[in-house]
Amino acid sequence: MAETTRRTAEAAAAAPAPRVVDPELLRYLPSGRSVLVGLAIALVALGAYVGARETSVFAVRKLDVRGGNAQTRAEVRAALAGELGTSLLKIDRAEIAAKLAGVSSVLRFTYDRAFPNTLRVTVRREQPVLVLRQSSHAYLVAASGRVLKPLPHPLLSHLPRLWVKGSVPVVVGQQLPPTPAAAAHALAAANGAHLPGGVHTISSTHGSFALELGTGLELRLGQPNDVLLKLAIAKRILRQTGAAVDPGYLDVSVPERPVLSVNPRVAG
Repeated sequence: MAETTRRTAEAAAAAPAPRVVDPELLRYLPSGRSVLVGLAIALVALGAYVGARETSVFAVRKLDVRGGNAQTRAEVRAALAGELGTSLLKIDRAEIAAKLAGVSSVLRFTYDRAFPNTLRVTVRREQPVLVLRQSSHAYLVAASGRVLKPLPHPLLSHLPRLWVKGSVPVVVGQQLPPTPAAAAHALAAANGAHLPGGVHTISSTHGSFALELGTGLELRLGQPNDVLLKLAIAKRILRQTGAAVDPGYLDVSVPERPVLSVNPRVAG
């Protein structure tokens, strides 16, 4: 009996002491009634949200398309026409992106739910920089390397030309393969450099690019890396030498060692 009493006392001593809650803290704990009221409010809000999604209260009645040009805005409205009548609460970015994927002139977009009934979409238009020629076909290509549309009358465009073989896959709305896409990127940079006479054509040989300026000078860029640096060096050399008006070439494929070779025109 004494042994049992001793073990009971030891077990009681080893057991953790009961935690005592500070009465001051109890003042900040919500009451059971408050918890029930909060849950009721949350359920009501959830029900209202679900109801709004399923009713016509916030149905899209107006498409407000901004940015781009008139043709791009019209194409965007046509692509999103199916959203009319849909609740603004059901519309998400992925859905809009899927519908605008077929509008080749759209580079990127943002959207906003202008309650109660307007879906506002702001687009940024692709920037055309190149006319791609393939046999008797011609296509307008953007700075991103995306094929925008066929060109039935390419001679009416002043944009630089790039000729590619018939085996190169060209699909409207899709990106070009890496080499012609790199040409589009290089032309976008060249447009920003404002080279003398502008760029007339761009050619590619084994992945190395050359620009034919409107003055007749050939600007050899080499591989499509450090293009901005190469263009800056070329522009400085041409400005200092005035060589852009003479036939020949300027090779900046190795930016540290540019090579200028021209035949000065002889005044007659």
